[in-house]
Amino acid sequence: MADRDHPPGQRAPGGRQRGPQRPVVAVNLWYDVGSRHEPDGQTGFAHLFEHLMFEGSVNVAKTEHMKLIQGAGGSLNASTNPDRTNYFDTVPAEHLALAMWLEADRMGGLVPALTQETLDNQREVVKNERRQRYENVPYGDAWLRLLPLLYPPGHPYHHPTIGSMDDLNAADLATFQAFHTTHYAPNNAVLTVVGDTSADEVFSLAERYFGALAARRDIPAAPDGRQVPATGTPVRETVRAAVPAPGST
Repeated sequence: MADRDHPPGQRAPGGRQRGPQRPVVAVNLWYDVGSRHEPDGQTGFAHLFEHLMFEGSVNVAKTEHMKLIQGAGGSLNASTNPDRTNYFDTVPAEHLALAMWLEADRMGGLVPALTQETLDNQREVVKNERRQRYENVPYGDAWLRLLPLLYPPGHPYHHPTIGSMDDLNAADLATFQAFHTTHYAPNNAVLTVVGDTSADEVFSLAERYFGALAARRDIPAAPDGRQVPATGTPVRETVRAAVPAPGST
């Protein structure tokens, strides 16, 4: 294991063990931004931006990021939680440079390519995800109701990562461009590479592709997420809802 801070401030841990029987590498880019970083009125933005990161950049057309990785025999995905957003690719070792270039490209080149049409499309995708996972399944809204009971208003964990429909509907293009500019910077990310490669190769590629990206000087401090003291009094909420019988309309 080797660990190095690059000039823009990005940390890049690189594996040193080579595995010739498994010529594969995994790339993970971890951004220090999640739903706890969202200000009032912008709940769900971190997760929605995870979707937007696959919608093209200055140098890569819409959906091409996925096609390039899969066309090279790799796989990719991303996830968002209250504390971070991460993007990960697994590719044959000879395509490590491709994976790292793609991640650097969308870190630095997404905002100029972001359009209102793309935002509107992915907003609807996320709203449907909320319906499918939380609103239209048995007990799906339990988590949405539990968080506000556990954490008081103003606490960064008070709202779910999926966000509210009202905030998602109110999102505009300029706000999302500012969100990316604020949080998607090399000094707000950790790049990790493991597999059939060397530390020297990883650091060289990181310098080549991420080295020209400017650090952000005004990244907001993380909100206070300290544990809320127990009240000693049980917190209860009774929910009554009409559920249609199977097959009814």
